[in-house]
Amino acid sequence: MFRTPISRFATLLRNPNPHKLLPTDPIPIFTKKARIFGPKQKLEMPSQQILPVTYHPPSSNPATTEKLIVKSEEDPSTRLLLYSHFEDEEKAAPLKPLLPKSASYTFNTSTTATATAAAGSANNNQKRRRRTASDNSLYSSSSNSSSEEGAADRHSIAGDVEHAAAETYLITRLSLKLLSYLGVGYRWITRFLALGCYSFLLMPGFIQVGYYYFFSKQVRRGIVYGDQPRNRLDLYLPKNSDGPKPVIAFVTGGAWIIGYKAWGSLLGIQLSERDIIVACIDYRSVLLMSCALLNYLRTCSQCLIMPSCRNFPQGTISDMVQDASQGISFVCNHIAEYGGDPDRVYVMGQSAGAHIGACSIVDQAIKELGEGESTSWSVSQIKAYFGLSGGYNLFNLVDHFHSRGLYRSIFLGIMEGEHSLQRFSPEVMIQDPNVRSAASLLPPIILFHGTADYSIPSDASKNFAETLRSLGVKAESILYEGKTHTDLFLQDPMRGGKDQMFEDLVAIIHEGDSEALAKDAVAPPRRRLVPEFMLKLAHKVSPF
Repeated sequence: MFRTPISRFATLLRNPNPHKLLPTDPIPIFTKKARIFGPKQKLEMPSQQILPVTYHPPSSNPATTEKLIVKSEEDPSTRLLLYSHFEDEEKAAPLKPLLPKSASYTFNTSTTATATAAAGSANNNQKRRRRTASDNSLYSSSSNSSSEEGAADRHSIAGDVEHAAAETYLITRLSLKLLSYLGVGYRWITRFLALGCYSFLLMPGFIQVGYYYFFSKQVRRGIVYGDQPRNRLDLYLPKNSDGPKPVIAFVTGGAWIIGYKAWGSLLGIQLSERDIIVACIDYRSVLLMSCALLNYLRTCSQCLIMPSCRNFPQGTISDMVQDASQGISFVCNHIAEYGGDPDRVYVMGQSAGAHIGACSIVDQAIKELGEGESTSWSVSQIKAYFGLSGGYNLFNLVDHFHSRGLYRSIFLGIMEGEHSLQRFSPEVMIQDPNVRSAASLLPPIILFHGTADYSIPSDASKNFAETLRSLGVKAESILYEGKTHTDLFLQDPMRGGKDQMFEDLVAIIHEGDSEALAKDAVAPPRRRLVPEFMLKLAHKVSPF
């Protein structure tokens, strides 16, 4: 039976007749790091007695844990130094002594041989496993080295995505918390989220309109009409410059809070294609959409949209009406310099802009009625007033706006208190006995409204038109079945083709101009800006 050198040495120590087991030429004992006997040394054993074996337990000193000293008590000079060849197993399991202290010398030879053979077989299996593991390690290291970089990249990308998601969650949570601190209720928050979805669905159209707005030579942006920071207007000029063109002074909407002149870009572009000049008037609203957060964080100077804005809130309703009136004055007095016809000036407003425009017209008529009050423009210069989806009696709208999320306290703050509601309600103001005669100075008033408008009910336009007609004013309300607050102003123009409200508006402006009417008859249909399914989804999620 095959035996390792250590097993041979152990058998030698246990057998009472060692001379019968020793070979003629002693076999040198080798270990992994050192060999005990040299190649030419012979093993010399005492002839009459066996050397006692002293076991030294493992010491904490690494230098002493790897060796066992077999020392003769009779001959102190005789010493055997043995290094363990089980170095690889010592890390996994504690080193066991060759002979325990309580071992007896009475073991029989067969039991010892069996144990020794089992130990040798286990040792060979361990060596084969180590060789196999080493080969597998070399193979796996060579095969996996090429994929380690890819795995690291995937781990890095996954970490970046996780970090971005965490940051997005944090920003969203802080934004909602900021809105709650600012006193904005859940209705505003839900409408803000709906507005985000609505804007995303109409984004293809916004991108095209924005490109035209910033890069077209037909748009003159930021023309100054007053000394306030927001006293600017944009002009949309027709490509055809032969002869003076009719002009619309347009007051944009924005719930009296986020009004901005660029909101009228789509209307300005499409009307300029019909040889109509459009002047979109900016005014001091309560705040610009981006200014609320910037001002709250005291970083208003970093605003890229309106770097000249420094006041928060910027203004109340009286400031808005004053700015709109000043913008109309600029158009009436200077539009000829841009190819417009000062005798064909129209005023138009949408939503909150329709209310502001109507207040400007009525206020100007009341001023002209008074004696000795100087004015920079006259109501007689206005050919007609167009109101699109506007509200003209604030007493009837306060509770409605409150239920829609524009809370009473906020709305009354914009309108300068409840005592000012009458002054800024054109429908109520024109019925005041003291100024009733001012109605005779008003131009024709045409009011457009959709019957499915939930932001401002269509009854607002119907009631105002009836009140004006009762005072002798030429007024008309045109209702469009199933149209919402934004259908007439955004979705329908982005749909392309024929738009009934747009065609009605152009027909009124070109009335009496046979050449312009002939061009309108052969004008190509407007091109589509947004796919139909996105427009339908926008109609459903619209917060207006």
